[in-house]
Amino acid sequence: MKTKESYSFLYRNGLSLVFLTLFIFALGMQFITGWKVHNEELQQAEQVPLTLVSYLRTGHFISATFENFESEFLQMALYVMLTVGLRQWGSAESKKLDEPEEVDRDPKPSPDAPYPVQKGGWLLRIYSSSLFICFALLFLISWAAHFYGSWRQHNVEQSLDGLPPDAALAYLLMPEFWFETFQNWQSEFLSVLSIVFFTIFLRQKGSPESKPVDAPHAQTGKN
Repeated sequence: MKTKESYSFLYRNGLSLVFLTLFIFALGMQFITGWKVHNEELQQAEQVPLTLVSYLRTGHFISATFENFESEFLQMALYVMLTVGLRQWGSAESKKLDEPEEVDRDPKPSPDAPYPVQKGGWLLRIYSSSLFICFALLFLISWAAHFYGSWRQHNVEQSLDGLPPDAALAYLLMPEFWFETFQNWQSEFLSVLSIVFFTIFLRQKGSPESKPVDAPHAQTGKN
């Protein structure tokens, strides 16, 4: 059997590298176009336009970036946790309805097992939920950054309109921030619902996110 060293670095990490490249490209384009949009708004208000570096610290950029991060990490945190106990008949994204799954078995120490499994105790308990914990923490950090950026941008707009700034707590109670929040959340919930439901009836040959092409619709899980 081939070891991972038998394959090139690009072959072994192609999926991560492609998505990382796409992420950097999209974030860079968002940054440049957002900078131009924000400067157009400032010029219309007869304000001095910002440099690229200055724009990086604005609420306009921070809010737009982290409100998207926030919804993605919330989606993944909920997906990881809810798929532990909930089922969907026929979906490739669900565990089987009435059969034991490999992911439910108790971890057993072995030379190849991760260190927390070999160590056991509280470290193993944390590691057993580490994927959910990671996404939940990333969601909370992104939510806080989104709120901070949105609040700052709100006060910039207040200043341009000749109005006094609002305190953070006052802004938290305003519908503006929650409108930004829920318009992102609902799209993520819809995307998860789509892949859970459509994998019941539709296939993609070669994708680990699909059941085999000849699998019956009633087959729950990928195998």
